[in-house]
Amino acid sequence: MMLKLSRGGKVSLLIFLILIADQVLKIWVKTHMQMHDSIRITDWFYLFFTENNGMAFGIELFDKLFLTFFRIAAVVALFWYLFRISPKKTTRFGYCVCIGLIIAGALGNIIDSLFYGLIFNNSDGQLATLFPDSGGYGSLFYGKVVDMLYFPLIDTHFPDWLPFIGGKAFEFFRPIFNLADSSISVGIILILLFYRRDLSEVSLSKEKVLQAEEVKSSTEQ
Repeated sequence: MMLKLSRGGKVSLLIFLILIADQVLKIWVKTHMQMHDSIRITDWFYLFFTENNGMAFGIELFDKLFLTFFRIAAVVALFWYLFRISPKKTTRFGYCVCIGLIIAGALGNIIDSLFYGLIFNNSDGQLATLFPDSGGYGSLFYGKVVDMLYFPLIDTHFPDWLPFIGGKAFEFFRPIFNLADSSISVGIILILLFYRRDLSEVSLSKEKVLQAEEVKSSTEQ
């Protein structure tokens, strides 16, 4: 007899599977590729090993420690939000899935930031070792996020007749990212495309709660 999962249980399973896939790929890359090694899958898809201290797609805007604590706080808030809305029949399951995708991606990169500095040694000029005898390359909260997905869909040069940029190299898509980044991006894009109504309903419900509290306080005075 198959176990019937609730909507929250299904989203939790999705989060778990994405997290496992993300970490398995990252650990494989760390232990089989040196920094900046590249493996050609197709002409437009490579595994290209790099690491970063920052946010998705290698963008570095904030202090490392601040960014890690922010991610942890965001994931806790999103978990609370997910399990508050998932039992409601008015909440579409697809919207819950989108929130789950964002949580899974954030968790995947949090694990790198928290633990990779402790459990791996350096990848520069060597294959990293998991749990090396000499210790890791960093400390708790200061691990680097592993990126490897590279899609140079267009690799060409601008026409010579164009002012300023003529003859210069043009490449699309340049960012190198990981499964966790993809999960976050897909979740956000799907919400913006198909589930904006669900976001607006959340805002409306908050307004109704505030209005009810105002009415209650005015009647008690």
